[in-house]
Amino acid sequence: QSLHGKHPSGTMTSLPYPSFVNDIPVGIDCGRAALSAVGKCRIYPESYGDEYASEFRAIVDKNIEQSNVTTDVADKDEKDKSKKLKKKFMKEGVAMAKKYLTVTLGLDVSIVDVQVVVGANDLLESDGCLAACLLDAGCDAIVIAGTEIAAIDAAKIPRERVVAHLEHNDDVSTLKESVGAVSALASTVSVGLSSGSPQAAVEILRLGTKENNVQIVVQLHAEARDSFLNEDELAVCIAEISKHCKDGWGGVTIVDPTPKQLGLSYAACMRTDRPDGLYTTVVCTRSGEALGLVYSSKESIVAALECGRGVYYSRSRNGLWRKGDTSGHFQTLHRLDVDCDGDALRFTVTQRGDDVVAFCHLNTLTCWGEGRGFRHLEGTLKERLHSAPAGSYTKRLFDDEELLRDKLVEEAQELSEAESHEHVAEELADVLYFAMVRAAKAGVSIDDAVAELDRRARKVTRRKGDSKAERIAAGKAILDKKS
Repeated sequence: QSLHGKHPSGTMTSLPYPSFVNDIPVGIDCGRAALSAVGKCRIYPESYGDEYASEFRAIVDKNIEQSNVTTDVADKDEKDKSKKLKKKFMKEGVAMAKKYLTVTLGLDVSIVDVQVVVGANDLLESDGCLAACLLDAGCDAIVIAGTEIAAIDAAKIPRERVVAHLEHNDDVSTLKESVGAVSALASTVSVGLSSGSPQAAVEILRLGTKENNVQIVVQLHAEARDSFLNEDELAVCIAEISKHCKDGWGGVTIVDPTPKQLGLSYAACMRTDRPDGLYTTVVCTRSGEALGLVYSSKESIVAALECGRGVYYSRSRNGLWRKGDTSGHFQTLHRLDVDCDGDALRFTVTQRGDDVVAFCHLNTLTCWGEGRGFRHLEGTLKERLHSAPAGSYTKRLFDDEELLRDKLVEEAQELSEAESHEHVAEELADVLYFAMVRAAKAGVSIDDAVAELDRRARKVTRRKGDSKAERIAAGKAILDKKS
């Protein structure tokens, strides 16, 4: 059986993702709005030109500045002063990195797994502060040259957050030794491949197994990517490589792909038993609520990556369906996922709309009617913010900041003192109601909160989490006033 033979079948959960070596991640004006929406990407911060590089160098310098602050002093006052300065530099570095990732590069690090390539010298000079800074800012993993063992060790981050990169020079035995040498410090080893041979890629993938607890990711360099006659041939190769990544163990990344190269390769790693070749697609919110069931084609996947919107295949029109072109109810695309069997897609989106936020043609948020629970409350509060009748309690809360603040403190205290299952549920509902009133007034959505929680989950630096005396005192003052 030729490696370029049949369409992949069986469980296909390892999907290709882009490595942005020379191209910046987001290029809206050139039809590359959402390549990272495949769920993962790798960035090379110092290869995008002077403006991007200088901003990243400022982040590096801030972390070196942080590492140079010594807290190993005898005098208690000086020690406390140094700790505060170190913490100040740490916060500034994370804020700079977060801005670089989300604003300058346009990446949604709360939902896309971003791997960032860093230099060994920068890690050593910053005593590992740079690695923690980038992970705290939302990156999923740090990519370091696999030969730089001292720098990987200096990063002082969990093994699962390290990708060690090596280059393949046709000597698999030497590569195997290098993988073994770095495997204690990195759970994933990335191997650059300049040849488009799927046989070579599969041979490299075999170096990583669940038994040795190392995943291998094959990186197809531009030379390998362009060695194929067209995007379809590249997709067949990617699918063959992916098929050897059992249960998602291992993977493949393509250097600077076009939306067509990435989209067709992504689709080739899926399977469908439909005669029309379409993929069943569930459209969801950031918090996982299903908005509706649609269908995708290879072409619609490519189109979605090009424009960063929900684009599907219309069976009634026999063509692409760009959600919102006629209704105005368009969607911002955040991420694509494939289910465990490799035969269904999930589009994670934010539903938009000037008149009403609706996915369904019946002008409801979902095709199963209006949402319940949090989503229903959120929609009601947004409506009441602009049209609450005079004298209603919700309007009082919107108009009276002091009342809203007092109720938040009061209900939080009642929740903390509740004991029975029923009482805790009741007080939790109260806290959530008043918190969502506060959020609605500030224009903050449930999805905004979900994104923040997801971003925080990537942090490696943890605070002690002690209570703040000044906040406790302020809360007590409010409660004393109420009593």
